[in-house]
Amino acid sequence: MDKEILCVRCQQQLPKTNFHLHQENEFTHRFWGRLELFAGASLFRFTKKGKVQHLIHELKYKGKTNVGVELGIYYGHQLLESPLFRDIDCIVPVPLHPRKLHKRGFNQSDLFAKGLSQSMGIPHYPDGLKRRVYTETQTKKSRAERLANVLDAFEVYKPGRMQGKHILLVDDVITTGATLEACGVKLLEIPGVKLSMATIVFAT
Repeated sequence: MDKEILCVRCQQQLPKTNFHLHQENEFTHRFWGRLELFAGASLFRFTKKGKVQHLIHELKYKGKTNVGVELGIYYGHQLLESPLFRDIDCIVPVPLHPRKLHKRGFNQSDLFAKGLSQSMGIPHYPDGLKRRVYTETQTKKSRAERLANVLDAFEVYKPGRMQGKHILLVDDVITTGATLEACGVKLLEIPGVKLSMATIVFAT
């Protein structure tokens, strides 16, 4: 990983989850009884006011887009070490609404997806999902409120290219999992899809 993003010492100190080594883990438990998820993993656990929070803040609010790409490259190499993620066919990021994308200038989940794509050697579809409804912020909402807020906000674009594929759906952070669930439900409507998920951060 680029030493300017994360030095070797920082890599050793950051709270890694190692979820990618286990098919059942805290990530997948969040979706039990909600949708058919093959595998789910996050690179780091969230620690308040810690280095992980700082990394995400630098990415989302300071515009340091290289953070997202480099973390994706870094995590992609780790995912390839796990048999759960070796047969991924394509990567799809959680999309931003065009209005929010225009305001921010980038989609942090797509930057992460680009890095994963580069290190895993598989295609990523930045337009695989489209956000057709501009939803209010999810901050401070319960899981049920979050899910209601994003229900039917997403639609699949060109589903034929993903038919019969093992899709890796990615986002920057998982909190309740409501946004990932709403996206996952849409992707699972494509015939023959196997769904896995990955995020940079796992928040409790």
